[in-house]
Amino acid sequence: MSVEGSDARKADLVLEGGGVKGIGLLGAIMALDGAGYTFPRIAGTSAGAIVGALVAASVTVGKPLAGLVGVMRELEYPRFRDGTALDRLWVPGRVVQLLAARGIYKGRYVVAWLEEQLRTIGVETFGDLRITAEDDPGSALPPGERYRLVVMTSDISRGQLVRLPWDCARYGIDPDSMRIVDAVRASMSIPFLFEPARLKGATVVDGGMLSDFPVEIFDRPDGQARWPTFGIKLSARPGAVVKAMPTGSISDFALACLRTLLGEHDQYHLDDDHVVERTIFVDTLGVAATDFDIDAPTQEALYANGQAAASRFLAQWPPAHFTAEGRWTG
Repeated sequence: MSVEGSDARKADLVLEGGGVKGIGLLGAIMALDGAGYTFPRIAGTSAGAIVGALVAASVTVGKPLAGLVGVMRELEYPRFRDGTALDRLWVPGRVVQLLAARGIYKGRYVVAWLEEQLRTIGVETFGDLRITAEDDPGSALPPGERYRLVVMTSDISRGQLVRLPWDCARYGIDPDSMRIVDAVRASMSIPFLFEPARLKGATVVDGGMLSDFPVEIFDRPDGQARWPTFGIKLSARPGAVVKAMPTGSISDFALACLRTLLGEHDQYHLDDDHVVERTIFVDTLGVAATDFDIDAPTQEALYANGQAAASRFLAQWPPAHFTAEGRWTG
């Protein structure tokens, strides 16, 4: 039986990016899973794309999600810093690497790790995640958008948001044959930190440049939701006290500008009750997306915070402005 045709509670997911904080997303997902939910479609950016790919693949083949907890705990974040021999020259070497490749790190470790995990599950391309008419005859999505995973990237050559595999046709790419890891690698290309990806001649970077939290992506045009979309956000709830970023040095100033840019596009969403009331906000303990030396206790705390946030969310779902199916009543 397809996911859509099962008797389980259903919710589409939108997963915000957050670098090393991604295990907080999984904590929230496991709480939803424990409450009986399954996930027909998932959209994610950067870390959200990594977690989303693993969850979508597991749901597609009917594999329990519990095994993903150990998988994420084994991810070696220090190895994200997979530079070149120029790293031995420290700052001068990294400057040369940045000028030559437009990013300090290669991003190969994450690709190899995710490719192995997906192979173990039995999934490789977006074609493996296609939703057929038989799977979901009630879908309102156009045929070209019927996939269980959508990865958000930013085409800085054109200044456009790219939703893979939905927008593959723009680049003359067969969406079914595109490797999931290639889309995820593009989505995690934090500017200046990781080398940008290439998509048929276009330069593609972190989806957070244009949309880190596309919570409306699965909303039906007729407003007749069959099940809700839940957002999971690795950042502050509106009105929360946000940790200040240092801006004293040139490097701190550049990082502060970049972090603000990556987070600003979707902030306007959070003034909307329609968004806030279907979003799970995970306390990330002030951890930065690029804290690659994050230790195991902090990872465990992030995971626990994700679980707790989802449990609190479910205790009040649906709120006054929503039906149980996720329709907004205003």
